[in-house]
Amino acid sequence: MSEIPAQLEELFQQLNPEQQAAACHDQGPLLIIAGAGTGKTTTLSHRVAYLISQGIDPSRILLLTFSRRAANEMIRRVDNLLRALGEGRERTAAAARSRSIWGGTFHSTAARLLRRYGQAIGLPDDFTIIDRSDSEDLMSAIRSEMDLGNGGKKFPRKGTLLEIYSRCVNTCSRLEPILEKHYPWCLEHVDDLKKLFQAFVDRKEKQNILDYDDLLLFWHALAADPAGGKLLRGQFEAILVDEYQDTNVLQSGILKNLSPEGEGLTVVGDDAQSIYSFRAATVRNILDFPQEYPGTTIVTLEENYRSTQPILQATNQIID
Repeated sequence: MSEIPAQLEELFQQLNPEQQAAACHDQGPLLIIAGAGTGKTTTLSHRVAYLISQGIDPSRILLLTFSRRAANEMIRRVDNLLRALGEGRERTAAAARSRSIWGGTFHSTAARLLRRYGQAIGLPDDFTIIDRSDSEDLMSAIRSEMDLGNGGKKFPRKGTLLEIYSRCVNTCSRLEPILEKHYPWCLEHVDDLKKLFQAFVDRKEKQNILDYDDLLLFWHALAADPAGGKLLRGQFEAILVDEYQDTNVLQSGILKNLSPEGEGLTVVGDDAQSIYSFRAATVRNILDFPQEYPGTTIVTLEENYRSTQPILQATNQIID
């Protein structure tokens, strides 16, 4: 753990030793294991404040969460910490600095970056984003145009079709293995599904629209592109990811391309909890993080500020 800067000592006294170790870590890859109630939001916000105190421009800090509310709360706390460090005009300046942090969900961040840098991979910056409902309707329309499902055999409905397509994208997997594992009853339609999904991709390209899966897919492509990746890596000096256990293969691939060696990368998660399996989330991302980024520092937050000790012990016994 790096030393706590003198100007932050009073603010960091509220943190326990593990939280301080995480907040004041250097720029090497950092994995914070934190269950509910262990103060991970407090720790992350203090880490952002620490990074800024070390001279990192807030506009070069990327804070990724799974909800806009979580990102806003994190930035609000950082804002309060920075304000506490200044007086008078410095407080106003601190607020402006915290607002320049790149905070948001993976999808909202992808949209911003693709509009700014997407032309590096041939993506127009005037694309339209459609939500899941519109994606299902588009899939259904193409399904009808191709006259699929009218031959007497049970054919997937629009919601299932989009689920299959989305799982392929977010796990970076081919269609057949996905069908075998998750939708075996659809295997007899594999050829038709390939044609349908290709038509779905072609239609979106023709209409210059991106769905939520495309936002991540094209962000990944941009980050993997030599020129595009250089632009993105020059944009961010520090990347912090909340709820890392809920990321999927595609999202972890994005992070790998943004920070190949893990420099400036901090991830926080609970290795005993993952709630986004329907988004193809995999807890392997958090379990394999130290192997993916050699030299990772692991900090475990164990002091719980919500649950009583008997509850914690009972829960841990079940998990273990």
